Amino acid sequence: MWFRKPNSSGSSATPDHRTEQEPVPQQAVPVRSSASALLSAAQIWSTGDATSPAAQVTEPAAATNVPPSSQPSQPETVVAEMILATGAKPALAAEPKSAATDAKPAATPEKSLAETIATPALSPAPRIWPPRKLSLALQGGGSLSAFAWGVLERLLEEPACDFDTISGASAGAINAALLASGLAEGGRERARELLAGFWNGMASEASFRSVMLLGGFSPAGSSVAFGQHLRAGRFNPLDIEPLHDLLAGIINFGALQSAAAPRLIIAATRVRDGGQQLFRNAEITPDVLLASTCPPQLHCAIDIDGDAYWDGGYGANPPVVSVAHESSAADLLVLQVTPTRNNYIPVTSAAIDRRLDQITANAVLNAELAALEWARHDGLHPPRIHRLAAEDEIDGLAQHSATDLGHSFIAMLHQRGRDACERWLQRAPAGTTLVAQEMRPAFPSEEAIEDVLA
Repeated sequence: MWFRKPNSSGSSATPDHRTEQEPVPQQAVPVRSSASALLSAAQIWSTGDATSPAAQVTEPAAATNVPPSSQPSQPETVVAEMILATGAKPALAAEPKSAATDAKPAATPEKSLAETIATPALSPAPRIWPPRKLSLALQGGGSLSAFAWGVLERLLEEPACDFDTISGASAGAINAALLASGLAEGGRERARELLAGFWNGMASEASFRSVMLLGGFSPAGSSVAFGQHLRAGRFNPLDIEPLHDLLAGIINFGALQSAAAPRLIIAATRVRDGGQQLFRNAEITPDVLLASTCPPQLHCAIDIDGDAYWDGGYGANPPVVSVAHESSAADLLVLQVTPTRNNYIPVTSAAIDRRLDQITANAVLNAELAALEWARHDGLHPPRIHRLAAEDEIDGLAQHSATDLGHSFIAMLHQRGRDACERWLQRAPAGTTLVAQEMRPAFPSEEAIEDVLA
């Protein structure tokens, strides 16, 4: 733990004029729980700046009318640790003037960083379902991210559900930017058009450039397909400009900075230290999306302001703790497209590498979800987490390649995403009330569609 309680005897300073008085109990320094310490560390590490707005802690007002000489000093080590953890000097408890004089109330102890962030910003759980405000965390997984396209399309058909904060890595970053750009430009219908246009275009073209843009390559797969001399970033099969121009032509990056756009958190991985770099609306450019989807085995690292970046899926796939810190929504939906389960033991080089990619892609996500659950049991209040996983909808998904851009495969992923989201919207969690069907927009069922086609 980052904070320690002072000794029970209080401050080490014991002037002579106080020896005849009863010992004055000292106010304990707040003790950081392991969960709040973990969340604080995750926030500082993810931004690289302990003084960012999300990490600032306001110092409570000190007690008034108490001479400075009557305020005991806390141990230097405690003060140093509190400043290191929160960036703010802790308030000191005020000591009574004398045993016979009423003391002023002591200063309110500071909250921990995670408590300060989590408590005031989060609204209570919604009383109706579907939620009226929702945050999203979109995992990347090459062509498997077409599953998220289906989920997002169905969510856009719920006009009462607004989007608060959206995070993404790799192909999930592209989905996030498409959604936010469309909402800012022309609302829900424009967002649906952008998502459909992008994914239908990827399936129709199914080119080497398309697969590169989605970050679907793996080390062994690239070795088998192109040979060892194309590995380790020494080969650039396409100049960066066509990919840059492709993204600039699809996404309105200026619209991402407008008030109509949801908050965005896009992850990339810094090459120099392996840390995650999070980009927000005003910082997002075509190069940022290229960095978030950059396959290091086949493409040179993307340079942004003097730092080199690779695929964001290595450091945060997708960012979840940061969304929990910054979101004002009570619900956070995680779209997990990379499989976690595989019933077969891989034996070929490509199959082994694909399985390692799947394990790596989910390791950081599982750790962040565990940290939020730990925080909930430790008395903090992160958003309520929901998860839709593509592997729960598609049998044997772990055997499919994330570079498969076949039209039928993309269409199947899209439809399964829609179906999964539909069931999720119809299933009210405990403590919420499902809105009556007649109060929600009506969409034809599969049976109705079959009747019409017949």
